[in-house]
Parts: sequence; C-alpha cells; structure tokens
Amino acid sequence: MTFAFPKVLVASAVIALGIGTQAMATECIAPANPGGGWDFTCRQVGKILYDLKLVDQPVQVTNMAGGGGGLAFNYVVNERNTDPDLIVAASSATTTRLAQKAYGDARADQVRFVGAIGADPGVIVVAADSPYQTLTDLVEAIKADPGSVAFAGGSAAGGFDHMKPLQILKAAGFTDITKVKYIGVDGGADAITQTVGGFTQAMTGDMSEVVGFLKSGDIRVLAVLSEERVPGFEDIPTAREQGYDVVAVNWRGFYVPGGITDEQFNTWADRLRAVADSDEWKKAMADNGLAPFTKVGPDFQNWVNDVIAQTEELSREIGVIQ
Repeated sequence: MTFAFPKVLVASAVIALGIGTQAMATECIAPANPGGGWDFTCRQVGKILYDLKLVDQPVQVTNMAGGGGGLAFNYVVNERNTDPDLIVAASSATTTRLAQKAYGDARADQVRFVGAIGADPGVIVVAADSPYQTLTDLVEAIKADPGSVAFAGGSAAGGFDHMKPLQILKAAGFTDITKVKYIGVDGGADAITQTVGGFTQAMTGDMSEVVGFLKSGDIRVLAVLSEERVPGFEDIPTAREQGYDVVAVNWRGFYVPGGITDEQFNTWADRLRAVADSDEWKKAMADNGLAPFTKVGPDFQNWVNDVIAQTEELSREIGVIQ
C-alpha cells in the first residue's frame, strides 16, 4: 500500500492538530503518536538542545502521526519547505519507506537529512544450541542450500529486518536472494521465540530486542551490524570484521526542510554534533539501549542516499516494488 497526501489534506490535518503554518521559535515534529522512537528522539534531543543553550527557547514537540511518517514528510515539503527552525525526527524506517515508495511520489531529495546521533544496531541471532557458530557458518549454509535457513524478524516482508540478512548475503557474493526464507512476525520477541523454538534457524532484529534473551543464555549473537563493537557487549563481533561490509542500524536522527540554506543546514549539523558529544546524550543513549552512531551534515546526507539506493535495489529484487 502507498500513501499520497494532497496539499489540502496535509493542511487540514495540521489545522486539526492546532498547528499553524507560521514557524515557531524551534519545533521538532515527531511523525507518530506520543511514545516510541520518533517521539523519544524529539523530546530527548530537544531538551538537550535547550539545556546546552544551543537554542534560545524550549523546543516545541509536535506529534503528527499518519502514513508511517508520510503525513509529516508531505507537510514539511508542502508547507514548511524553507523553515530554518524546524527539525523532524527520522530513522531507518524513514529511508526504507522512501526507498519503497510508501510515501507515494515523495522523494528523499525533497528534504535534507542533517544527522544521526545514535542507533540501535542490527543483529543476526541463532539459538544457543544452533550448529552455526559464526556468521560465516550461516552464510555458507545458505549459499550451499538457500532453503535450509529461514529467518524470523519483527518487520513485514521487505521491511528493515528482512533487508539485513539480504545485505550480508549480497556482500558475500550470493545473488539469488529471492530464495532466502523470511518470516515476518509481531516484533522482535516473537522472532526470537520462533528461533529458540526451532521454527526458524535465525533471527534478524535489533540489539535492544535481544539483550534479555542473550543474558538468559537462550541465544547466540553471530554478528552486530554496527561500525564498531557495542559498548557492554564487546564479545560480539561486527559483520565487518568477519568479512561482510554491512552496517545496518536503526539510527535515530533528523531531517530538515529541503529549501533551507546551506548555512542554516550547517547550523543544525553543528547543533546535533554538540548534542552527540554531550554527557547528557551519552547518558540518554545508555539508559535507552542505544549505541554511538554519529553522522552529521553532508556526510550523513551522502550515507542516506547510498542506503536508499541499496534498499531500493534489494526491494526490486525481492518484488516489494516494481
């Protein structure tokens, strides 16, 4: 299903929410209801921005749920395209949906992705008694017999969890990814239960979803899909150090309106870099199971462009989009 949001519909939704199109001092839109990742990102980062005196007034957080982030995206493009005092919470779900055209005709280049300052790293997990001791064991088994391994994940087919093992297999030179079995279930805990119970041979998800099961000894994490090993879990190797150049993290960050100036974009980049370096944000990450992941400014925009291109390619290969 795709979502298209005509300008009149977006404007009506904004009025219904009690939001004027006049720019506020500083506003962060969380494209979902209160609670959850986007809301946390806006509220926590907004508080730190003000505490560090990076903005003059407390940051106003506006919840704008609809279309998995599509309503907020179209509102920013159509109504706030040049507002330098607006940021919008985003994550890997944002780029996945853009790549798969879930926001209708919306394009990533209609906004500017300004920074990510934390992430929930992806993981590949097997049951504690699995015969697969390393990520290479698992990859080689799939290459030899693609039907021998089924993955369980908390996203639907074609979603972010599904993409993680496909990226690893592509990095390993395996091209027939349509033969890779994936079962989407209702969240990471259910995916682990499927794997521990022997219904699937592996689980693909995020680090925060598996910590409890790891501590109880039910599972073994074959790889974390971050650039470096995760603090507190240094015994888990990255996919990169095992020979698979894949980084797949559920990053927490922001985009800004596409029509702001380079100077205004760089101001936001500098602010987010300061937040990322602060003790307050480091504590917030530790308290909420996030790992360091800082990409800010043009480097982040370029990284996002690459991620969207890769996601689009994989989505076409498995038939999620035409």
